[in-house]
Amino acid sequence: MLTLPQVPPEEAAPFYGPFLAACPDGRVGVHLRAQASELEALCAGLSESGAMFQYAEGKWTVKEVIGHLLDTERVYAYRLLRISRGDVRAMPGFDERSYVPAGQFNLRSVHELVSEFALQRASTLALANGVPSAAWLHIGTANGFRTSARALVYIILGHTEHHLRLLRERYRLPSAG
Repeated sequence: MLTLPQVPPEEAAPFYGPFLAACPDGRVGVHLRAQASELEALCAGLSESGAMFQYAEGKWTVKEVIGHLLDTERVYAYRLLRISRGDVRAMPGFDERSYVPAGQFNLRSVHELVSEFALQRASTLALANGVPSAAWLHIGTANGFRTSARALVYIILGHTEHHLRLLRERYRLPSAG
């Protein structure tokens, strides 16, 4: 299973600091796989009406959170692909606030979204497992910040962990258990 050393802060934008710290043991492959299972467990008993829950006015529904995870993972995996292949051309940021409504995730079943996340995560894991050792240190520019290939794996993990925590705490989904 894929392991990567901790990422120094200078290999990612400062606001990613908490995401870089989300996997202190370096066992990124184990954690990537576990997060897909955790999302599935969190949503296993969720009804379609339950998946439309928002914890506050203007916040995303559970379905939209999952859709956001899908969109973000695809963007970060694409950045990982490009940077690990030595592509030094700058990549723009993206606006998740416009992506979520455009994705119309509330029109899809929660179980379809969770299944799609499992597929996307398997694809991310396959990509990461195929990155040559030396390529983990490659640096590119994403959203105006220097970013390493290995930082992107930690960012994917940290971003997903952030939203899994929100699903447990604010959306009150039952912890996997």
